[in-house]
Amino acid sequence: MTKEDVLNIQREWANGIIKMGKLSNDRDELEIFTKEFLKKNYDFENQVLFKPTKAKDIQFRNDLESAISYFIGGSNRKCEEDLGFALSKWIDIKFENSDIIINDHIAHAMGNYTFKSQTSEVKVEYSFSYKSYDTGLKIILHHSSIPYQL
Repeated sequence: MTKEDVLNIQREWANGIIKMGKLSNDRDELEIFTKEFLKKNYDFENQVLFKPTKAKDIQFRNDLESAISYFIGGSNRKCEEDLGFALSKWIDIKFENSDIIINDHIAHAMGNYTFKSQTSEVKVEYSFSYKSYDTGLKIILHHSSIPYQL
């Protein structure tokens, strides 16, 4: 595993979130894409620790169904508070890593990512951990939050 592998999965993650917004008018295709995207990029077959940015009532989404609910909401959402974070139709997502640490088959990255839409820009703090498999990297920890404000 290399830092370039981590940068590649970060780009793939950002592109996937952007694509969810683009698919928001075709619910069936959106649900299929989101489920496949999460299965490919997150290790829900084993264990994932997921604390998304805009989760207040149910803060932790450690299974596939609650992650889908967070990203795309919908009538069959698992968590009532979920409106679909990825449906904001982001046009750009940039990762700015404070650092990347690689230990054998696990990598940790922490920093800020910025989500840009047509009308706004939001800076979010993140920590991700990735595990290396024969099929590539998968996210095993995803924590993000809005920066502290006085």
